[in-house]
Amino acid sequence: MAGGAKVVLETVEGDRSRLMVRFESGARLALDSPSGEGGPSPVEAVLAALGGCTAMDVISILRKKRQRVTGYEVLVQGERRQEHPRIYTRIEVIHRVTGHDLSPEAVAEAIRLSDTKYCSVHAQMEGTAEISSRFEIVPA
Repeated sequence: MAGGAKVVLETVEGDRSRLMVRFESGARLALDSPSGEGGPSPVEAVLAALGGCTAMDVISILRKKRQRVTGYEVLVQGERRQEHPRIYTRIEVIHRVTGHDLSPEAVAEAIRLSDTKYCSVHAQMEGTAEISSRFEIVPA
């Protein structure tokens, strides 16, 4: 099996559940419940994973298309159902791209490719959540 993570409880006393995740790659991620300064909750981390996955795809594609990107952020907002398990049912991904003479067609194509071909997190979640993507171009 490729990839893996070890999750270790760091807070033993009290109501909090601070966890440290150690990945096979050596990377670490703190998770906290409720979310706070110690880190995001596991459910918040799911949104971050989607945003990070698509952002890496899109910026890579835009660079290959020779787009002059000077700034880029991805905003991810989700709605969860009320009953347990409280999975995301609707997610909106907003790509805000800043640059010089950016082509709206190139940005749209990069997002489409990420959403339909490259982003593994998007593919994992699209069976349970309605995911919509849009973009804004901000001149540099």
